[in-house]
Amino acid sequence: MLIKQIEDSLIARVRMFFGFMGGLSNLATQTVILTFVPPFKKKRIFEQAQRAGLDSLPIVSLIALFIGVIFAFQISYLMRKLGSEMYIASIVALSIVRELGPVITSLVVAGRVGAAITAEIGTMQVTEQVDALTSLATNPVQYLVVPRFLALTLMLPLLTLYADIIGILGGWMICVFKLGIPSSMYMNVTFESLRYKDIVTGLIKTLFFGMIIAFVSCYQGFNVEGGAEGVGKATTRSVVSSFILIIACDCFFTALFYFIFP
Repeated sequence: MLIKQIEDSLIARVRMFFGFMGGLSNLATQTVILTFVPPFKKKRIFEQAQRAGLDSLPIVSLIALFIGVIFAFQISYLMRKLGSEMYIASIVALSIVRELGPVITSLVVAGRVGAAITAEIGTMQVTEQVDALTSLATNPVQYLVVPRFLALTLMLPLLTLYADIIGILGGWMICVFKLGIPSSMYMNVTFESLRYKDIVTGLIKTLFFGMIIAFVSCYQGFNVEGGAEGVGKATTRSVVSSFILIIACDCFFTALFYFIFP
């Protein structure tokens, strides 16, 4: 009896997973196609870009600065034992630009913006505003998803680039004011260690991270059931699913870039 229940539970979870991936793929396909279909809602795109980008600057700045400071402290503990303090700058810069900057920024945006998108669309779904759009001959995907998709896809790389600079600045503060490394030496080592491929590979990841956040958040919003409680559950699922897919996507691209750019 117990084995039967476990099997039924596993089968149900597998069905839910494939249903989720199928629905997500369908929404992504519709969104990409409708992106090139007029009318183009420029005002709504700019509004969503402000919410996803400019409004996220304070929290991204704070977290990126702390990440740079913490990482510099942790690396300095080992580097001082080896007498290689000058290499802290290169390690901090490469780690932030390649991995920490893109991933941490994407997770912050997924938790802040993605949750808000799911709650907003979910509330519209519960109050039948989405059905009202359909009755007015307005495609809900084009009206609700496309602006958010474009805003997140465009703004997340810019946010990541900004977070990279702030994170490196955090490492600079620790190395210069705590470890006594000359500022000119720190900046020289940083620029010598970074290559264009390091910056580009990190930004390419964020393009796909932005798509993941937009599609998952909107999909969960459209599939809300059960009133206010359903909105809360959908918001939680949206954030958790976005986190998992972002980490999985990062793992895939890290392995891919490792073989492309050895």
